[in-house]
Amino acid sequence: LMVSVTLEDLKAGVGYGLLDGYWTISVAQIRRLACDARIVPVVLGAQGETLDVGRATRIVPRSIRRALTRRDKGCAFPGCGKKAKWTDAHHILEWSRGGTTALANLTLLCRRHHRTIHHTDWQIRMIHGKPWFIPPSYVDPERTPRHNALHAMRS
Repeated sequence: LMVSVTLEDLKAGVGYGLLDGYWTISVAQIRRLACDARIVPVVLGAQGETLDVGRATRIVPRSIRRALTRRDKGCAFPGCGKKAKWTDAHHILEWSRGGTTALANLTLLCRRHHRTIHHTDWQIRMIHGKPWFIPPSYVDPERTPRHNALHAMRS
């Protein structure tokens, strides 16, 4: 069952939403339906595309994958030139540890760099909405964050 309502209307307790995309129901009715339901909030972009499905699924929906491809353009690991079609979506905070399937918690990594992140001391941090990579101290004692400047040149 899918109910669509703006966050503002839901918080205010006024207005209407859509049930399954076309039946209009009041916010009061939505609240009653939600009493005994498992709620999975989904954040939509300006064009109605899904940008965040929270903890509903570990699998990255096509719309989030498209947004990742637009943002990262390929493997986000510093210096890697692999194109987006050769990458996996990686949860920065692992889904198994409570991470969400959201654009702000995902990045694209080729298989090699995906293994590097999982099996070494490299870390990823989102800085101004982009993935930055923090090397282990044996690579850089200062642990200066790095990003992939190769893809920034692609439009």
